[in-house]
Amino acid sequence: MPALGSGRRKMLIGLVVVGVVAVAFGTYWFQPWKLWTDRTLREALPSATAAPSPTAGAGTAPPAPAGPRTVASGSFISHEHTTTGSVKLLRLADGSYTLRLEGLETSDGPALYVWLADAPVKEGRDGWHVFDDGEHVSLGKLKANKGDQNYPLPAGTDPARYTSVSIWCDRFDVSFGAATLGTV
Repeated sequence: MPALGSGRRKMLIGLVVVGVVAVAFGTYWFQPWKLWTDRTLREALPSATAAPSPTAGAGTAPPAPAGPRTVASGSFISHEHTTTGSVKLLRLADGSYTLRLEGLETSDGPALYVWLADAPVKEGRDGWHVFDDGEHVSLGKLKANKGDQNYPLPAGTDPARYTSVSIWCDRFDVSFGAATLGTV
């Protein structure tokens, strides 16, 4: 077998290096192992105690702690990945709000976030990319792709401005699944 010329050898080495870099970048970007990984979390319902009344004096019974009250809810539909479960918007006794995901099941993925949005939830491919078109607030990274999770709304967020929730893949600008928040 004839020996490769110096120029051909350099070109072959260059192609191998470019191929290795491309595979490494693709592996980092797509994180294909997440198709076979699951993270499960079972958080308890959030609780917040009501602030004590300034008129409460000695001899008066403290107010009974109020549990969270559901003000809106919905069920997930699938978009880019099969997604099931339900979502509740809870008002806590202290007046704060928490978004609760219950029975969530979706794929694990890179850069997944929970978004509260004003976009309509659409079936099929038409709904994959709508959540970054309007107003949205990120409630943080998805804690686990399965289970029950709580996401406090940032102070000053008006929940009445938002009508939907998306499990949003920030890396690929696509919704894994979404739910319409309907009042209860």
